[in-house]
Amino acid sequence: MDATHETPHDVRTAPEAGDGSEFWAVIPAGGAGTRLWPLSRAASPKFLLDLVGSGRSLLQATVDRLAPVAGDRILVVTGAAHRDAVAAQLPELPSGSVVAEPSPRDSMAAIGLAAAMLEARDPRAVMGSFAADHVIGDAQGFREAVAVAVEVARHDLLVTIGIEPTWASSAFGYIHAGAPLDGLTGALAVEAFVEKPSPEVAAQYVQAGTHRWNAGMFVARCGVLLDLLAAGDPDFAAALRAIAADPSTLESVWPTLPRIAFDYAVAEPAAAAGRVAVVPASFGWDDVGDFDALGEIVDRPGEVAVLSPGATASDVAPESLVVVEGATGLVAPGSGRVVAVVGLDDVVVIDTPDAVLVTTRERAQDVKQIVARLRERGRDDVL
Repeated sequence: MDATHETPHDVRTAPEAGDGSEFWAVIPAGGAGTRLWPLSRAASPKFLLDLVGSGRSLLQATVDRLAPVAGDRILVVTGAAHRDAVAAQLPELPSGSVVAEPSPRDSMAAIGLAAAMLEARDPRAVMGSFAADHVIGDAQGFREAVAVAVEVARHDLLVTIGIEPTWASSAFGYIHAGAPLDGLTGALAVEAFVEKPSPEVAAQYVQAGTHRWNAGMFVARCGVLLDLLAAGDPDFAAALRAIAADPSTLESVWPTLPRIAFDYAVAEPAAAAGRVAVVPASFGWDDVGDFDALGEIVDRPGEVAVLSPGATASDVAPESLVVVEGATGLVAPGSGRVVAVVGLDDVVVIDTPDAVLVTTRERAQDVKQIVARLRERGRDDVL
């Protein structure tokens, strides 16, 4: 049967790993990426797009990075509406590798569902959760950090990978790293997870060298992860394990699960209990949260970068549709029309068949407000 039509519990029939490893890579693929509207939409979220011109979508690039360490032991958890598109982009994965959530319940439910399914399949299983929409410059450095995290996780700790800050960002959460852990090379204790700080506090973190960016990468034994959840919400953990034991209950139980992020449900309480380790890493990371971040990745100093993230309304090469005179920034010509930009610095022009966005990189975070206004007006047709 084609993976496109598999039911969520089919992961239990996935082929056994040929090398005997118990490590599985879990890729939560959700979110609409509202700050990247109108490129990213509810029907075509950013993880399905090739935003950086690599020839692979962000999801495909994530699988490419993980395959050398996980083989075909990769599980993608996505919304039911995106299951077919995800499966179509990843034909190389075994049948049953795409798990569909009946409805959005936030990251704890998605990650916990994968953990429960893998625990039912192999009680020894170690899983790593890695978002589908991140960009990483040094794939080998990433894999080396994952390998260290897996070894540390075998000591029944929740392990996160902390990214060395390259600037004082107030758009990311931070990890307060403590002392080295005895006998666990490459790992530090986690003192606390910190919400997105003010620019002034972020600058203090970077200067002190005690904090790392929280990229939402977590590695743990599946049973340990669920037990940590159970410490704060035993019913939630029990419900996830019950679904894994009887997948036919997914549709009825899923709507009753709490809506809560993994950080709040597990990571922060576990850190307070001394159960979290961080593996410091430097491999060039960005979550492509807005057009300013995208501009940093595809930056062409003194020029306009032309984006071609997906299908357009024209067979003409995108570069030939953009005419620039004394301007810099980003342009995505997706409607087939010519886009001309004159005398503007750090401009963002996103031209699609049904919507046009014009802003600046400096105001990129405010794009989410446009999405909110469109939603208030009932314009779901362009969201």
